[in-house]
Amino acid sequence: MATSESGRTVLITGGSAGIGLGLAVRYLKAGHRVMVTGRSPRRLAAAAEELPGLETFASDIGSARGREELAAHAQHVMPDLDVVISNAGIQRRVGIAADDAPWAEVQNELDILLAGPVHLARLLTPQLLRHGRPSVYVNVTSGGAFQPMPFAPLYSAAKAALHSYTVNLRHALGATPCRVVELIPPAVATQLAGPGPNHGADPEEFCDTVFPLLDGSRPEVGFGPTAQPDFIERLAAENRAFEAASTRFAVPLYRPDGSVEKPH
Repeated sequence: MATSESGRTVLITGGSAGIGLGLAVRYLKAGHRVMVTGRSPRRLAAAAEELPGLETFASDIGSARGREELAAHAQHVMPDLDVVISNAGIQRRVGIAADDAPWAEVQNELDILLAGPVHLARLLTPQLLRHGRPSVYVNVTSGGAFQPMPFAPLYSAAKAALHSYTVNLRHALGATPCRVVELIPPAVATQLAGPGPNHGADPEEFCDTVFPLLDGSRPEVGFGPTAQPDFIERLAAENRAFEAASTRFAVPLYRPDGSVEKPH
């Protein structure tokens, strides 16, 4: 399934700015139907005004209720959904020793970065399998998942956990028409950590490069440092080790029709 084909139905979380909006622009230009989500109705309205045809839905990925409402909305208005990009994220730049924030603030970061994509995959996977066509589920992790960042330790840890989950989601869907892709950005100059100075790759160059690769033909998509041969080989070695160990214990897997094959 190439991203240049027309007629795809795409949902992008965290799509009112940054990488999410950049990918939405490219999907729209390629002739796809696109809906983006975000917590700010104002920013969503601005994105829709900038991009005619863009659909929006205000949703808090950090809230279980918000995720359930989003899934119900997608099932109602996008029954043919076949591309999901789980991109919503925040980054608190505070070292462990200095982090004295109220636990609710810490929990919010964990909920957005880990509980959000895990729960959303659980809610949307049956919909992606129901129509029987090839589909793609993309989880956006980070180079920080593989090289912990002392200035954003919780972000690094949550992305590492999401990487692990994505490998297992790919395994669970291996016999179905749904491909699972891990998009692994390095630092990209967006407002991920909030207003203020930012650093990293140019967002336009990043989106131009990765967009054609999000077609399900490769399990991981990187850019710059996360697309170098040594990093690619590290992922390949990890995948080989996973495949070798994945049959040690029988687990239920999805069948192509969306039902679950019980282990023998």
